[in-house]
Amino acid sequence: MKSSATLLPKSFYGSEPMDFRLSEDHQLLSNSLRRFLADNYDIEARNTRAFEAPYHMKEIWSGLAELGVLGAFVSEERGGFGGSAPDVAVIFEELGRSLCTEPVLGTLMGLRLLAAFGREQEVRSLIAGETRTALAVYEPNSACDISFMEAVARQDGDAWRLSGRKSAVYGAPGAGPILVAAKTDAGIGLFLIEKPDLIAAAMTDGGGVADIVLEDVVAECISTDAGAELEDALDLGRIALCAEAVGGMTMLLEMTVDYLKQRKQFGQSLATFQALQHRVVDMQLELEQCRSIVIAAVAGHGGADQSRTASMAKNLIGRAGLAIAEEAIQLHGGIGMTWELPAAHYAKRLVMIDHQLGDRNDHALRLMAIDKQQAEFRARHQ
Repeated sequence: MKSSATLLPKSFYGSEPMDFRLSEDHQLLSNSLRRFLADNYDIEARNTRAFEAPYHMKEIWSGLAELGVLGAFVSEERGGFGGSAPDVAVIFEELGRSLCTEPVLGTLMGLRLLAAFGREQEVRSLIAGETRTALAVYEPNSACDISFMEAVARQDGDAWRLSGRKSAVYGAPGAGPILVAAKTDAGIGLFLIEKPDLIAAAMTDGGGVADIVLEDVVAECISTDAGAELEDALDLGRIALCAEAVGGMTMLLEMTVDYLKQRKQFGQSLATFQALQHRVVDMQLELEQCRSIVIAAVAGHGGADQSRTASMAKNLIGRAGLAIAEEAIQLHGGIGMTWELPAAHYAKRLVMIDHQLGDRNDHALRLMAIDKQQAEFRARHQ
């Protein structure tokens, strides 16, 4: 997905020809966000602030809100400016290009859920950048499949109380209120907790994450059966991560090519060595496959194959991201392991993206489960 001249087919399964160019609005959004991050989010500031509490920059968050980035996650009918998968993909590709560790992912998923359940006041506050939210779903004993969730919610008179533990809640430090998923008698419910106790830390690639221990914690119930809406928000979050990875891969490949052109050995540029050229071509091929699968996932969002295309993208991105990251480090040599080189941080981010919202193995299993369900459905209806 090239932010300059790609993205988003008008039709994925139909017979109409695909148009991979950005629309005028998307091009404007992409250009504005790229300029803002280039002017305000340099790698030195990022590496200083992203690993220390509160793990983000308030001035950057305010700037993203003023640009309309947060509003682009919600449809106009629900108080936003966009809300489509293409809007999300354009934004996250630019965040990936800039290696931005701001807690946008948690706010994206939280906004989608709050908007889906008509929480207009919280939605307005989040879009304006006045507050941040995070989504607590996964647990130490559950990964991609939320049916293994162990956290429970019980009704105590007019109140609800939650018990359990949530792990790796992205963007939770400093956020509030936090959305928490827990099992109810009706299904998987969604609850709001104002200020839960957090065990916060920095992720290895920057940005804040936290575990939340719930011991009979009082919460506000949004829905007792939000499983479908939750899966939709998670799938969009996966598409966002895949688009971010494409942006990061693009920059990492460019940095690697520039290094090979500048570095000399035996009196000539490394870029002239055919063996290294072949390795760069392999990286480019991996990148183009990732671009294509993200386009497929964006086009499939909201359709019958949404879960399939999102998991296909996450699986491929996880494998290719690791391959490109390792190859880039190899081609940079020893300098590729240093903190001072931006390429090293891009490589770490690509590896980490695989582990967010289910890794490549989780999504391979999810695809197998989807195929099994579809085969059983066809067998019953033949």
